[in-house]
Order: sequence, then C-alpha cells, then structure tokens
Amino acid sequence: MIWGAPIWPPIPPTLRAPAKPWRFASVRRPLESRLLAELQEREATGAIAGIYAEIRRLWAVPYVSSLQRHLATRPGWLEWTWAALAPAFTSGRAQAAAWRVADALSVPQLAPINRDTLRVWGVDAAGEAAIRATAASFVRVSPVNLMLSGLLRRLLKGERPAHAANLSSSWMPPAAMGPLPTLVDPAELPAAERAVLASLGTTVGGQPFVPGLYRMLATWPAFLAHVATVLKPHLDDAATGAACQRLLSAIDAEIPTLFAALPAPPSTIAPPPASEFGEVLAALDTYRKTSPEMVVFGRMLTDALPV
Repeated sequence: MIWGAPIWPPIPPTLRAPAKPWRFASVRRPLESRLLAELQEREATGAIAGIYAEIRRLWAVPYVSSLQRHLATRPGWLEWTWAALAPAFTSGRAQAAAWRVADALSVPQLAPINRDTLRVWGVDAAGEAAIRATAASFVRVSPVNLMLSGLLRRLLKGERPAHAANLSSSWMPPAAMGPLPTLVDPAELPAAERAVLASLGTTVGGQPFVPGLYRMLATWPAFLAHVATVLKPHLDDAATGAACQRLLSAIDAEIPTLFAALPAPPSTIAPPPASEFGEVLAALDTYRKTSPEMVVFGRMLTDALPV
C-alpha cells in the first residue's frame, strides 16, 4: 500500500466533454500488510532529498506525494524523471496551467456541514482549519501531479522534446499550505476505523492504496466516517465522474505544448531499465484516476464546510 550524483538541472484549453464514462478508481478492499514500496520523506538523503525539497517548494505544499515517493524507490527513476522534466516546474508553466484548469472546474455539491456538528465530531476550530487546508492542498497538488505524470508518460512511450530554448527558472511559487495533519498509519487504527479508511481505497501495482487526503482526515475518525458515507453515492455518480473526466481532459490538452517546450533530456543521466516501463505506466494509470478524484472530492468537501 502506498501511504502516499547531483541534481540536474541546477535547483534555483478548453474543457472537453468526456470521451467515455469515467470509472472511479475506488474499490472497497481490505487493507493488507504487504505495502507498495515508497521512500518516506524522513528517509530521503542526497539527491533524492534535494528533489523532494524542490517538489515541496514548487508544488507549494508541505509534503511529497505518493507518486514521487514510489518513483524514489526505483533506482534512478526519480533522478531521471526530474532531470528531464524539472524545467516545466521550475518555470511555473506546469503549475499555472494545472491550477488554471482546476480553478475553472465546477463540481457537484455535498450537503453543508454546520459548525456545531463538527464540534460533536471532535473537530475544534484548529481542526476545522486543518481540514480545510488539507482539502485545499490536494486540490493544489493533484493537478500538478497529473502534469508530471502526463509528461513522464510521453517520455516512457519514446517521445523526446527537442526545444533548445531555456525555460525560465525564476518563478516564485505561492506559500505552502499548512499546518497539515500527518498521514495516519492504518496499522495503528482500531479495526472499525481501519475499515472505514479502506473503504476509500483503490490499488496501485496490485497493492492496496488509500489516497493521502483520507489518511490525513483519519485524524478525526467521526469526520472521516461522515466523508466515507457522503462520498460513497458519488463514487459511481455520473455528474462527479464527468467532473473528473473534464479535469483530466483539460490537463491532457495542456501536455503537448508544455512537453514541446522542454529541452532535450540530459545525456548525463541514464534512463531507467525499459523492463520497468510497463509497471510504472500501470501505476501512472491509477494516478490518472485518483488525482482527478482528489481535486473533485477536495473541492466538494471544502464547499461543504461552514463559512
């Protein structure tokens, strides 16, 4: 389960209707003890730690997503990916496009939650602010991750950019959101809470995966139980699925122009083994499901909170 050499380069469309019905990634499975590998931020050293720091700064969130944490467990993968694709993010072009798409997205509405109900659920004022920031952080980070995975997919399919111009690296990201709750370890939860968390999960690489949004919200068990209850009808809802597909289609429409603007990948870092491309592409396929859901559900939860 994912519980989500020097660095190079130096660190310094219209929304389309879905081509086919959206299928939600969420499948209700029991949590298993065998976990899909990831490199936790606290365990990162050297070049990986430097890339993690850049991702936190450029994504403007105080954490590194499971997508990058999993790539970091595969020798050479994160280093090669970042060497080839970092200019899209140090220039801010990927983030600007991703956030523009997310901001333009309309989402279904959940029933509003009043503040007294939050207090009954054990969510105090600080917790309410943390929940709001948590949801907002996934709305911010997930479309940027879709840009990264879309660009990486092109590399893995043999495409190579050849733009000679240097993209600016002087872009300044917004301040990171926070403070945010830590990711809850499902193994430490009581059985009932673990089951509720698992009901919001899917699989990556054949292993169970619960998106970080829900693992953070598990800090407030009663609130998470409410989230699981109200989101379940939307897991296969046509309107919610259409919102996810509109987001994905709009992000996909941004990828070709951004990819074409990249410099050629550096020859100083060897690409990962081609024998691993299929496994990584399969993982990217799952993130193409969960990342749009994080934007849509994050917006839905934020809109339901008291003003």
